[in-house]
Amino acid sequence: MDCTYADLAKMIDHSLLNPTLTQDLLEQGIQTAVRYDVASVCILPYYLRRSAELLRGSGVKASTTIGFPHGGHATSVKVAEARQALDDGGEELDFVVNLSQVLSGGWDYVRSDIKAVADLTHARRQRIKVIFENCYLTDAQKVRLCEICGELRVDWVKTSTGYGSGGATDEDLVLLRSHSPPHVQVKAAGGVRDLDRLLQVRALGVTRVGCTRTAEVLEEAKRRLGIAPVR
Repeated sequence: MDCTYADLAKMIDHSLLNPTLTQDLLEQGIQTAVRYDVASVCILPYYLRRSAELLRGSGVKASTTIGFPHGGHATSVKVAEARQALDDGGEELDFVVNLSQVLSGGWDYVRSDIKAVADLTHARRQRIKVIFENCYLTDAQKVRLCEICGELRVDWVKTSTGYGSGGATDEDLVLLRSHSPPHVQVKAAGGVRDLDRLLQVRALGVTRVGCTRTAEVLEEAKRRLGIAPVR
């Protein structure tokens, strides 16, 4: 591997979004993220304030979702969600586009929906990832979303929620990277379950991934790099 442990760990958003996770499991997940020094914890919105408190000073960012998982919330509701998340200490927000409007060709609506939350997030000096849910979209729709996100200067475009019918494919990652300007990064979600897959998407230009198997992935990275395992 021509990268360091930190290079790989800081690609991972440790995902704690399964709605059946108990409070104890959320707490354990946050501790895991800190032990492995990942990029962020993306957690159920109601637990974001607690997560931000525990992560403060750790170097791991606090994040959550907006309009999750289907994107069908009214824009005003998404803005309210984003404001609450930012007030709770959120540093990165994973926002789901309105799939119904994308599929309907309602591009003015889609743009204004993204813009409302992106503007609020950036005004608070935090960052936003825009989730497309590619498994339901045509390539032309994905490209148009990349164009809109580039114009609005979002921070990442993201393949999927991880809860749709498909996750991050190589074809989609190449498409998103090739149709996004340099200032927009690409996040892969859905299917990044081992180190080899993490390395594959990294080679395609991905800078972040959503991952639930963080400990397994990074323990394998440590093993290959000759670093002692986390105790």
